[in-house]
Amino acid sequence: MVRITETILRDAHQSLAATRMRTADMVPIIEKLDQVGFYSLEAWGGATFDTCIRYLNEDPWERLRIIKKAAKTTPIQMLLRGQNLVGYRHYSDDVVEKFVTLASKNGVDIFRVFDAVNDIRNMEASIKAARKCGARVQGTICYTLSPVHSNDKFVEMAKELAALDCDSICIKDMAGLIMPEPAADLVSRLKKEVGLPVDLHCHCTNGIAPMSYYAAAGSGVDILDTAMSPFGFGTSQPATESIVGALQGTPYDTGLDLKLLAEIAEYFWKVKEKYGAIIDPILERIDVNVLVYQIPGGMLSNLVSQLKQQNKMELYDAVLKEVPVVRRELGYPPLVTPTSQIVGTQAVLNVVMGERYKVVPKEVKDYVKGFYGRSPAPVDPEIQKKVIGDEQPITVRPADLLKPEMPGVIAAVNGLGLKNVKDEDYITYALYPPVAEKFLKGEIKPEALEPKAAPAKKSKLGPSARRFLIEMDGQVKEIRIEALDAPLPPIGVAVTAQPQAEAVVEEASSNGAVTSPMQGTILKVNVKVGDSVKKGDVIAVLEAMKMENDIVAHSSGTVKAVYAQKGKNVDANAVLAVIE
Repeated sequence: MVRITETILRDAHQSLAATRMRTADMVPIIEKLDQVGFYSLEAWGGATFDTCIRYLNEDPWERLRIIKKAAKTTPIQMLLRGQNLVGYRHYSDDVVEKFVTLASKNGVDIFRVFDAVNDIRNMEASIKAARKCGARVQGTICYTLSPVHSNDKFVEMAKELAALDCDSICIKDMAGLIMPEPAADLVSRLKKEVGLPVDLHCHCTNGIAPMSYYAAAGSGVDILDTAMSPFGFGTSQPATESIVGALQGTPYDTGLDLKLLAEIAEYFWKVKEKYGAIIDPILERIDVNVLVYQIPGGMLSNLVSQLKQQNKMELYDAVLKEVPVVRRELGYPPLVTPTSQIVGTQAVLNVVMGERYKVVPKEVKDYVKGFYGRSPAPVDPEIQKKVIGDEQPITVRPADLLKPEMPGVIAAVNGLGLKNVKDEDYITYALYPPVAEKFLKGEIKPEALEPKAAPAKKSKLGPSARRFLIEMDGQVKEIRIEALDAPLPPIGVAVTAQPQAEAVVEEASSNGAVTSPMQGTILKVNVKVGDSVKKGDVIAVLEAMKMENDIVAHSSGTVKAVYAQKGKNVDANAVLAVIE
């Protein structure tokens, strides 16, 4: 008999709908999901935590409590990124222990723990914390293909996880790369040499996953991950109903009721209609190119979202080709969060900027420095030099370099002047300080589900048009003006409009403008008018595509104007400051 882990409440919509499913759309069907008899409901972790506070204005802890209350018999499972928890960097051990403790208290029964580079040192703290809480732990292997990965190494990793007292082993095939024969071989070897229950988690990007599932079943796999059909296939998991139907009458029969599954699917078809505007057809089609690009489902949806955000979807194919190049240069990390985000964002930047590694996010620099753990293969020496100069990567467990963070987090949250602060709020802030502050203050506005307005048509203004910055009532906007009968002022002139429409014209060197390389949110502004700066000084920090990017001065001089404001969204090419 094969058991089923249902992913509809987490990975399914993360893969196809950018993790945007709201809790309100889950609640009406949870009791029926609970009746099915699944091994577990994967309902939390991954990108759900971030999305809840960043885009939906929902408390992820409250979502967990609601799901747990409604699912009275089925274990609730979460995806935990080891020392990264549900974030994009390593957190100190005290944050890890507190997070896991609260997650268990609020309803998580099974912790699926993985590390993006398969560095077990980064999994130990969260595994120990979960075991201390009495929760079950699924030690996870991130399956990938490269010159430095093999089934032999995956089996050795599983033995190390078993030694850490894990209850089961998961083969996490986030890009849908595992073929039927290697799947059968790996499962049978894990069963024979490790002896723990084995769970196979595949994405269906190239359409091969159902065949690999059947091959794994024949080799003794204990659990298969599936998604209800409305949010199944494509970059998600194989459809639950299809796998249950295929295994009926075989030695691997799941024993699940197809009629009940059909009722649940009917509900989710209606839910899918609601989210249709944000589900890109690219994510639902079969794409054999994944065998070349090795891009997992969640990452593919992220790349599409990132390029749309930057109005650069025409570069999609170029980005797909750039991803495996960046991955090789960075030492073949498995493409799973956060390394998928690291590799993917750098690939997007390389293509969008028109120059490779012209802009390098902080997270990419930290990866090359070793702050995410050991890369499977050495980073390309030329790329390492370009990214971190002469600095040498660390060799210790990254978290060993982190001081306890909770005291500072508690002080910071207490300083916000909030009422009725809960233990969970402190952890939310520890994970995402800038976004969490806005969320906890009630400043996040939920994203609309309606289709976004079509992008503005390109200007018909002629080549003689000039760009101006207009400031009125404290708001800075960019306009373009084309002269018809009168001569234009020099390029780079900044026009400041007063409330009474008095125009003040200031000369500014066009070369001194510090601009945003992409659309994003200003996290920090490091300068003010009158400051002296040197070439390379960080003028501001921009959060774009969930990564932090230093915006630097391209020349030395004096800050003439500052337009960047902390917490404000900016478009690509927006002027952030002017340096003379």
